[in-house]
Amino acid sequence: MKKKIHPQYILTKVKCACGAEYEIYGTKKEIFVETCRSCSPLFTGKEETKVIIGRVEKFLKRQAKTKEKRKTE
Repeated sequence: MKKKIHPQYILTKVKCACGAEYEIYGTKKEIFVETCRSCSPLFTGKEETKVIIGRVEKFLKRQAKTKEKRKTE
């Protein structure tokens, strides 16, 4: 392995937009993030679950309507 090509690995402060601060190891002195484990809806359990109908379901629904129309004709 070549020597002196890798960055120095130091203690890094991670600052979130919500005000939370964490210390991890990294190659920079400070890192600023928008969301963290304290404010992310994924980690806090406040995530909204939305039912989204996919393309296949929409196609099958239209196909069923078409079959019903043909039967009544």
